[in-house]
Amino acid sequence: MQPLFSRLFAAVVLVPVVALAAPPSQAPAKKPSARPSKQYTISQFMETTDLEGASFSPDEKKLLFSSNESGIFNAYSVPVKGGKPSPLTRSKTDTTYAVSYFPHDERILYTRDQGGNENSHLYVRGLDGQEKDLTPGANVKALFFGWKEDDGSAFYVLSNERDARFFDLYKYGAKTYERALLYQNDGNYRVAGLSRDEKWIALGKDRTTSDSDIHLYDVVKKEHKHITPHQGTATHSVAEFDPGSTALYFLTDAGSEFSRVKRYVLATGQHEEVERANWDIMYTYFSRNGTYRVTAINEDGRTAIHLHDVKAGKQVALPRMPEGGISSVTFARSEKRMAFYHEGDRSPGNLYVYEFATGKATRLTDALTRQIDPMDLVDTQVVRFKSFDGLEIPNILYKPHQATPENKAPAIVWVHGGPGGQTRRRYAAMLQYLANHGYVVLGINNRGSSGYGKTFFTADDQKHGREPLRDCVEAKKYLASLPYVDGSRIGIAGGSYGGYMALAALAFHPDTFNVGVDIFGVSNWLRTLQGMPADWEAFREALYQEMGDPVKQEQMLKDISPLFHADKIQKPLLVIQGANDPRVIQAESDDIVAAVKKNNVPVEYVVFPDEGHGFTKKKNEVEAGSRMLHFLDQYLKKSSPSPVN
Repeated sequence: MQPLFSRLFAAVVLVPVVALAAPPSQAPAKKPSARPSKQYTISQFMETTDLEGASFSPDEKKLLFSSNESGIFNAYSVPVKGGKPSPLTRSKTDTTYAVSYFPHDERILYTRDQGGNENSHLYVRGLDGQEKDLTPGANVKALFFGWKEDDGSAFYVLSNERDARFFDLYKYGAKTYERALLYQNDGNYRVAGLSRDEKWIALGKDRTTSDSDIHLYDVVKKEHKHITPHQGTATHSVAEFDPGSTALYFLTDAGSEFSRVKRYVLATGQHEEVERANWDIMYTYFSRNGTYRVTAINEDGRTAIHLHDVKAGKQVALPRMPEGGISSVTFARSEKRMAFYHEGDRSPGNLYVYEFATGKATRLTDALTRQIDPMDLVDTQVVRFKSFDGLEIPNILYKPHQATPENKAPAIVWVHGGPGGQTRRRYAAMLQYLANHGYVVLGINNRGSSGYGKTFFTADDQKHGREPLRDCVEAKKYLASLPYVDGSRIGIAGGSYGGYMALAALAFHPDTFNVGVDIFGVSNWLRTLQGMPADWEAFREALYQEMGDPVKQEQMLKDISPLFHADKIQKPLLVIQGANDPRVIQAESDDIVAAVKKNNVPVEYVVFPDEGHGFTKKKNEVEAGSRMLHFLDQYLKKSSPSPVN
């Protein structure tokens, strides 16, 4: 299940050696100094490179990945022994994400949409450098669904070309690109897994955002089977089939607060416990031949990776790294090496390759610009406070070096996207930028956030604009209690669902916050729920159960929509919007801006014509960050604006 709204900007056998193939500018040995030596512009922060994905070339001498080094995401390759990455695509207008090398030659697959409209197509770049759109069509959305792992002769694709509401599963020949329909999705399912023998297809079915099931489709018999019948509320989500096509691994929180790993044995129909933790297990999957299984655990806002030797039945030690966390593990087909990312609070994610035989990890990228000294950045802290009803609320705190009891700083409550997202401990350029310029930032995980158990996650259902918003009000009180925060200068900001929360705070608690920043946030839930993208059909009823039904609960949705209460907004407001946003359309921002302007309140409005739901281009992030800091300096800090370019 895809999240409703994107978030902004956006883990003892081996004792390995870490070899740096790039200058170690982002792994400082010391803690940051007491005060920053320098403040940086948003342009400098956005010189940092964002990286995603990894795929080994057939000879395992190169890695394919995505990078926005050019200012927009494109596909790159880099030697596994280190060297300068080489661009393989050169789009200047549309975001391009690398998917995979072909198993037997150096053709590559990648996806691209048009100006952020999320109608991504799957492309192939041939050995001659020419590209071919494998999923053409004006309103088509396509997703890569994996390789035929036994011989690499085919790959799988999900496409909604037949019916915009549902994704069907196709099999493409790796040589000819001829395709065949494997599964026509007429049952409002989410295609979530395919066994390697192509005999079973795993399907997800959502009843609510916290109650879901798994069905199996027998390809030969053409029959569906419900394999997770249960009482009460429980999530069941597909992980993957094991390499031998004997069992389906899945995640469930049935009978517990947190998600754990189970497997369904195909031959017997038995459910077997596999792995559990004291936090949510986010995903688990196998290497190609099943030698290893990797599991990711959401440990209090940081990803912890566990690597299992399946045959030996024991955990394998991961490389010893600087502070932070390992994520996004990708195995080579030979299983002799793996790629992964490492990220810390003051260090953006960097791509590494790890050799199992030698225990050597080699860093292949240097994501943090050399213009920024990481000693000037801040480490995050996990902090908690009790809300109005005693519920404990977890948060991620960014404390500027210059904030002291003698030099009290302004502060911002930063609300994540969702509903059901999570503010996590990671490198966040925009939040580090604000902290670098003297703003305390509290990334709140209000009730309804993921990662803290089923009860906490469901505590906001049908309560949006009320209890979760009151958590944000209590967050302001918590910030004001800190000795280095100026309680008379606290604002609220967020992207997507967090943008809605910023608007709601100004409308429903007009005297609480001094300013608000809404980044592509919902102002009218009736319109947003009625106008969801067609390809979200499988999630529609679940979202209605979470937020409210626009037909049956029209008045309730009006009651929680800031647009219908815009006359109450009396504090300065900044609104940022992408013109091509298919989730929160531009009218959401147009209308709230027009309504608030009638109150003679300072309102600033920025629309990016080449963005959708989030930022994919550095130039736009620079502009958004510049406008945000200027706005906050003028209306919250109440001092001369800081340099922003």
